[in-house]
Amino acid sequence: MPVDFPAGWYDDPQHPTQQRYWNGTAWTDERRPREQPAQQASPYQGQYGQPAQGQPQYGQPVQHGQVFGGGQPQKPAQDRPVYGQPGPQQPQQPQTQQPQYGQPQYGQPQYGQPSQHGQPAQFGQQGYPAYPQQQGGYGYPGQNRFATPDGQPLSGWWRRVAARIIDNILAGIIALPFTGYFVWQYIQWLGDYFQTVFDAAAAGAPPPSSTSALPPEVYKWMIPITLISAAVAFAYEFFFLTKKGATPGKMALSIAVRMRERPGLPSNVAIAKRAGFAAAIGVLGLVPLVGTLLSLVALLNYLWPLWDDKKQALHDKLAETNVVRS
Repeated sequence: MPVDFPAGWYDDPQHPTQQRYWNGTAWTDERRPREQPAQQASPYQGQYGQPAQGQPQYGQPVQHGQVFGGGQPQKPAQDRPVYGQPGPQQPQQPQTQQPQYGQPQYGQPQYGQPSQHGQPAQFGQQGYPAYPQQQGGYGYPGQNRFATPDGQPLSGWWRRVAARIIDNILAGIIALPFTGYFVWQYIQWLGDYFQTVFDAAAAGAPPPSSTSALPPEVYKWMIPITLISAAVAFAYEFFFLTKKGATPGKMALSIAVRMRERPGLPSNVAIAKRAGFAAAIGVLGLVPLVGTLLSLVALLNYLWPLWDDKKQALHDKLAETNVVRS
């Protein structure tokens, strides 16, 4: 072959089925299978999506001296980069995947989670702190300061007092058909008693001592009145609280009774404890000396929500209930 013939792949004169590389001055030892005539027309032509014969696969290094379809010989492997890898002057950059819409980038804290120690958030900002959890006994910002553990506001003291007055009047009216006779006899006895006091004062006689016990005849009217009134008041509260969660007086003031730890109607046992507490104080109040002590307990029971952090009266603490805004 002429010396000035251009370098490239030509038919090997010693092996007709192979091609040998001519470097422009002499034959080299590099050989390859002989290409078909259709492939010689276009060194890069191949099947769709596949490289032509003699072309390197994507991601595979080029062999020493291999050319693409009859071009110039390649540089030595130590002088050229492997196909698909960066050169010596181009450090490989880590590929980051773009986050999907609404998802944080890799390494960024998620919304609602604090960033790790020393880890900055995107744009130099710290991660979003976790949303503060509600503390038991207090409502959300803007709500009543006093609330149940799940955030329902508690009733104020004046609403409870007004509701109790309404309920006592209604319960007394309901009990009147059963206590009317005894109440009438008691009123007559009181009239006779005060008439005796006035007559004694007019005659100059000493009045009856205020420390003396009540006459025994008065108890035969007071005991029936107290027992019937306590039973009616107990049935009145038990009925309405088990059915509605509120008595008519509480419904008129938009308040209701519920368990402290869960919403809904209170349990029958809790209602019995609440109503039984007031009934027991009323009945035991007839006992001399004990009645004076229990009258103080009854007063504390009504005043206790004024300073209690859970706004519970004594009967609420016994029954584990709360009076809430409905």
